[in-house]
Amino acid sequence: MPTILQNRATINRILHREKASKELQTKSRKKASMVESPFKPEILRGKVALLTGGGSGIGYEISLQLGKHGASIAIMGRRKQVVDSAVSSLNSLGIPAIGFEGDVRKREDAIRVVESTFKHFGRLDILVNAAAGNFLVPSEDLSPNGFRTVMDIDSVGTFTMCHEALKYLKKGGLGKDPSTAGGTIINISATLHYTATWYQIHVSAAKAAVDSITRNLALEWGTDYDIRVNGIAPGPIGDTAGMSKLGLEGILSKAMEKMPLFKVGEKWDIAMAAVYLASDAGKYVNGTTLVVDGGEWLSKPRHFPKDAVKQLSRVVEKRSRHAPAGIPRSKL
Repeated sequence: MPTILQNRATINRILHREKASKELQTKSRKKASMVESPFKPEILRGKVALLTGGGSGIGYEISLQLGKHGASIAIMGRRKQVVDSAVSSLNSLGIPAIGFEGDVRKREDAIRVVESTFKHFGRLDILVNAAAGNFLVPSEDLSPNGFRTVMDIDSVGTFTMCHEALKYLKKGGLGKDPSTAGGTIINISATLHYTATWYQIHVSAAKAAVDSITRNLALEWGTDYDIRVNGIAPGPIGDTAGMSKLGLEGILSKAMEKMPLFKVGEKWDIAMAAVYLASDAGKYVNGTTLVVDGGEWLSKPRHFPKDAVKQLSRVVEKRSRHAPAGIPRSKL
């Protein structure tokens, strides 16, 4: 049985971890607020963007930055209070925005939201699929229903929204001048499935499907309808619900030791990638998933300290200089 002192020590570690996480989030917010966009404020002027999951986290930051760069914003989400709060915040900044309660798993909701966005703004140019589900669970403890739920939100939901938005996004579509280009779709993915990720088999499978949807629609709809379809795969992003929900704050400092840029990303980084892909700056980019993770997915733990590797390298190099080269050792 744990002693009172052991329990108290555990509680203190948790509280310390939470305090460190809050400090990191505060620093992240302050730093992001000081960074200016490299894009002109009017780069998306006249565009209308619909974002699923656009009321919170990374989705809201994308909504905010698309709006700051001239786009009118429509947000779709399952939690009405969150959606309403996000719309109010955008309106307070002078960004035209509306919100709709809806579930991407329900086709009738997708149809209603897309049609309502068109009726309100008269067009639709950008669709961002940011709605997602995630939780940590060992594969043997994950029920088929739990697996299916994440697949339905991430992959089926992404396709459903794309399918219902097609007639508005395509070149010459509803509300569009036939002489102008088609619209843009941005699917928010992940890097989990590039290798393998502990306790997230459901999310890895769902995001692999999202990447496949992105490539196939880019091929078909890019050719037939002049619609560019791309994805963004965020790495670890500070100050997000995902970081706290997945219990990642406590391992941030240790994880950063093996990350090439030695830092977690910011929601602003993902939003800037979305602005790039949605604007004419990315007009020749189609069918790609842009990884925005500072190279984290390429990282591997160091098996040897760097100093030890350097020392070993010098020994091997010295030995090779003194060894005869080009002389076969075998009589064959």
